[in-house]
Amino acid sequence: MKIEKIRELSAAELSNELVKMKKELFNLRFQHVTGQLENPIKMRDVKKDIARVKTVIRENEIKNANA
Repeated sequence: MKIEKIRELSAAELSNELVKMKKELFNLRFQHVTGQLENPIKMRDVKKDIARVKTVIRENEIKNANA
């Protein structure tokens, strides 16, 4: 997911997206352990997306605190 698209989301949408991504990461880890994951690089991509969402959430918190 691109950062521009993430920045357009509201706070509630960001929270929902974060929960969805964490569930996806859990499922990918489970598949990896059981040997069913065909593309382990997908785990890395999901982790980076989670970090992007968390970064935007934190930026919004800081912006709201200063305003």
